[in-house]
Amino acid sequence: MKFHSILLWSLCLTLLLGIYSCSNDDDGQDLSAVPEEQSEIPEPEGNSPDPQPVEDENLMGTVEYLNPDLVDDNYILVNDAESNRAYIMDKDSRLLHEWELTNNIGNDVFLLPDGRVLASLESDDPKIKIGGKGGQLQFIGPDNTVEWKFLYSSELAETHHDAELLPNGNVIALVWEKRTAQEALEGGSMVSTDIYPEAIIEIDPNTDEIVWEWHSWEHLIQDYDDSKSNFGVVGDHPELIDLNYVPKNEDWPELSGDIMHANAIAYDPVKDLIFISVNFFSEVWVIDHSTTPEEASSHSGGAYGKGGDLVYRFGNPKTYHNTAGTRLFYNNHFPNLLQGADQGKLLIFSNGVGFNQSTVYELQLPDELELIPYADNEPEVLWSFTDEKLYSGKVSGAVPLQNGNILITEGDYGFWEVTREKEVVWKFNASGFFWRGYSYDREAPEIQALEL
Repeated sequence: MKFHSILLWSLCLTLLLGIYSCSNDDDGQDLSAVPEEQSEIPEPEGNSPDPQPVEDENLMGTVEYLNPDLVDDNYILVNDAESNRAYIMDKDSRLLHEWELTNNIGNDVFLLPDGRVLASLESDDPKIKIGGKGGQLQFIGPDNTVEWKFLYSSELAETHHDAELLPNGNVIALVWEKRTAQEALEGGSMVSTDIYPEAIIEIDPNTDEIVWEWHSWEHLIQDYDDSKSNFGVVGDHPELIDLNYVPKNEDWPELSGDIMHANAIAYDPVKDLIFISVNFFSEVWVIDHSTTPEEASSHSGGAYGKGGDLVYRFGNPKTYHNTAGTRLFYNNHFPNLLQGADQGKLLIFSNGVGFNQSTVYELQLPDELELIPYADNEPEVLWSFTDEKLYSGKVSGAVPLQNGNILITEGDYGFWEVTREKEVVWKFNASGFFWRGYSYDREAPEIQALEL
């Protein structure tokens, strides 16, 4: 009997020592010192492991508030070309709305005042397989209904990269046009391969009719083959496009024949002009939209008297043999025309290829657009921002915010918000390839239409 009593006391002592040792974990917290109501740990159900923190699936990435008091508290429309997603998030990166896209992005998705988006998407089988390939335009409603679809995809021509809604309800879009190797040689090309010069088409969504078009092929000059009709002195004609600029001066593009690689268009409704970002030329071309289709094919007519020739160009005077101006761009994206009191100003992202450092510029365009041979035709730089950590060799852009800050899209990183004093106040990072970010005020009609 004494033996059983001793055994019972030994078991009780062992149990008490075990309980005490478990109350002093490696984290250094003594649970015996915690008030009783806080130290109760619920029993796990079955053999389930201890509960783990659950990540918020509505958070689209990592946010860093560097100066919260200076951050613009509005929404961002994100175009992620890597995951083919277009969505709206707030500055905490919470997902607020997303459109279900029927096809891959190719590349722009832009929100309209009625809550629809205008999307440049890939066709089911793009025929011209260059980066930024497309072939399809859509209007998509807030409920993901495809309200309009326009296919322009063949081995001869294909929409790509960017599109914009005009005030008259029509849509303009970039187009690659195939010119065969024989056509290229007859046009004075120094390379014997198929080439894909740029064009622009304007579509009436009510009829799907192309009501206006512009073709860079009709506004070329070259100094390589003097037997061709477009042979001339490039420097004497800044209003014309040197067909051989890229093979003569730049690294040959990733796809042989992509001799211009326009990646964006912007429309100025005040002056009825179209701005074209031409990546491989590292410059922006400006053409007159007031022309008739016939005038757009010629060298005269329209409000500026130049037909479809360039009314203005800037960013890289080397493209037209001009040593008077200073080169600004080393590959470029998103010529963003500002409005209202900032009419005549433009934000643009210079990728900085070759320097591994990108720069955002705010430019003041001249009141009177003109191109003078061998003169400094470049716009005035009003503001710029760069940082040793800011670099994306592709895509990207910048938009102004309501509080005066600038939202910068760094394509392979995410977003930066910087003040006019160049202070970085907010950053967003996620896995993706971010074509652009557009900012919308919480009370903007585009946001109100979505009923967020």
